Amino acid sequence: MLSSQLKLSLSYYSDLYDVIVPKDHILRKIRELIDFSFIYNELKNKYCLDNGRNAKNPILLFKYLLLKYLYNLSDNGVVERSRYDMSFKYFLELTPEEDVIHPSLLTKFRKQRLKDENILDLLINKSVELAIKQGVLKSNAIIVDSTHTEARYHKTTQREMLKKASASLKVALKDSDKEIYLPDEPEKHASLDEYNKYCNELLNTVQKSPYSELPTIKEESSMLSEILDNQIDCYDQSIDPDARIGHKTVNSSFYGYKTHLAMTDERIITAATITSGEAFDGQELPVLVQKSKAAGATVNEVIADTAYSTLENLKDAQSNDYKLISKLNPCIIKGTRSEDGFIFNKDADTMQCPAG
Repeated sequence: MLSSQLKLSLSYYSDLYDVIVPKDHILRKIRELIDFSFIYNELKNKYCLDNGRNAKNPILLFKYLLLKYLYNLSDNGVVERSRYDMSFKYFLELTPEEDVIHPSLLTKFRKQRLKDENILDLLINKSVELAIKQGVLKSNAIIVDSTHTEARYHKTTQREMLKKASASLKVALKDSDKEIYLPDEPEKHASLDEYNKYCNELLNTVQKSPYSELPTIKEESSMLSEILDNQIDCYDQSIDPDARIGHKTVNSSFYGYKTHLAMTDERIITAATITSGEAFDGQELPVLVQKSKAAGATVNEVIADTAYSTLENLKDAQSNDYKLISKLNPCIIKGTRSEDGFIFNKDADTMQCPAG
């Protein structure tokens, strides 16, 4: 059950924050500038409001995740640091003596509450709204381009993930005790089951070690535990049905997706879309412009590379009253086979079929 009233924490020790957390600390600035109540309003329909035991406030859990990614920590790591780091507790709006959550709550929160596709648009719109309110966003032009993201399963296999995480843990252990006994690593072509067994043995060795509570070793072992317990399933597929082969240059390619971004001169992202890797950059321009305007940005000019100066985009710029500043695309002069789905891929310097 999610309470309809936000909890107000009071403590005799709250004045400690004024002494310990500097006025210019980044977490203090974020807390003072951003009203996170929109998270509660957005996610309250994911909870039952009148039945079951009380749930942790989604704003609190979202802030934990924000700290996790800002400081590159594991679930266990961010919760452990929140236990003693006063800047973390201040940002989470906990009293100095208040206890922290169990790390497993963050996994459940990610998988059960943050599944909507519009969460990215929501966060971008809020950042633009804040930038306008603070007088940071002043330009009336956006810069449009795309960047590639490799498919997760293609980026690394389960065995490679375990090998990398276990190697980092071994380095941390050896830095503390060069004579420490560690289990033998499997052979180069060992199976996944053998690596799972090896990693569990390594974790058992760490738990029995007198160095298990050292911050570096504790964080590395937490990372390895997360991969074994609940993160490995994300990499378990041998086929990603939505990923495609895309090209960065004529001689280099990648397998995965493209993230198309619109950004102002102040480096504030105003819109983003995600497509498969083979998708033509230019076709996302109208959507990015529309989303930027919906977020509150003023779009009088769009600056982009050759891929965006298609005939359709030139017409869209004219009909929606903005200037498209882009080198003329060769397909306007040479023509394309767009009537049968074939388009010219400028990065690969070749024609591309409808299937990519």
